[in-house]
Amino acid sequence: MALLEIRNLRVRFGGFTAVDGVDFSVEPGELLGIVGESGSGKSVSMMALMGLIDAPGVVSADALRFDGRDLLAMAPVERRRIIGREIAMVFQDALNSLNPAHRVGDQVREVLRLHLGLKGAALESRVLELFEQVEIPDARRRLDAYPHQMSGGMNQRVMIAMAMACKPRLLIADEPTTALDVTIQAQVMALLQRLQRDQGMALVLITHDLAVVAQMARQARHRLAVMYAGQVVEQGTLPALFDAPRHPYTEALLAALPEHSRGATRLNALPGIVPGRHDRPTGCLLAPRCRYVQPRCVGERPPLAHDVRCFFPRPNTNNGAHDV
Repeated sequence: MALLEIRNLRVRFGGFTAVDGVDFSVEPGELLGIVGESGSGKSVSMMALMGLIDAPGVVSADALRFDGRDLLAMAPVERRRIIGREIAMVFQDALNSLNPAHRVGDQVREVLRLHLGLKGAALESRVLELFEQVEIPDARRRLDAYPHQMSGGMNQRVMIAMAMACKPRLLIADEPTTALDVTIQAQVMALLQRLQRDQGMALVLITHDLAVVAQMARQARHRLAVMYAGQVVEQGTLPALFDAPRHPYTEALLAALPEHSRGATRLNALPGIVPGRHDRPTGCLLAPRCRYVQPRCVGERPPLAHDVRCFFPRPNTNNGAHDV
């Protein structure tokens, strides 16, 4: 049985459907990467899972289950026992996510008090253990620091410590390397991989950076879901999906990686932007930007069939042309 099962998830804000019929499943110990441009619905999908969509947003789904339990049917108090404890989330831009008026150690203590009821020496021991686990240098002294006294990388480690406080079975990392320099990005991703391996937890990694996914795809049991305009347009295992992308959008994302434009005068780019509420096509949502568009694509919206949402998918050849 899947640890996480999402079927036909929809998130609406007024007349705009930000997430449109999304299906996800995650097995215990598995990594699922979710990629796509800004506005594709990646973060909104996971915030819906976490119960973080406020009015006027409306969440609906045929299934929203964690370990067989129906999250949508739960009373709010019951759902809060799972969210933050068995399912945790690391948000992008740690400096804006942390409370600037409280010491970072106190913010981790609050999680442990709320979810585990720790106090006294046990609480202090666990906070210090978490700071050391996420490799914060001089951990004991850092407990009394405020977020503005820490670097971006250190604040992101504090966010990871908060998420790992209750040893979750599923960790969602939403653009965890945003605003970090390349060296620190690599350190944070290596930390997440180590924690996943050591804790045996499942990991959902949300990112617009395919290079980040490629780095983590070197291990087995990793899958990728590509989202566009609120829909999953392709999904599959890695590195097979990188080697032979079938949806034109996946192909365009891979072609836009800088290493695929070596020697060119200009980087490859996908023209246009993700459609919003007022410019949503009648047919395939990618049709106005797709180099392979045909008349059927303009008037008819394709379903997700055989893991690709396209009437005319690219040939399924595995020639390694998109190795990253």
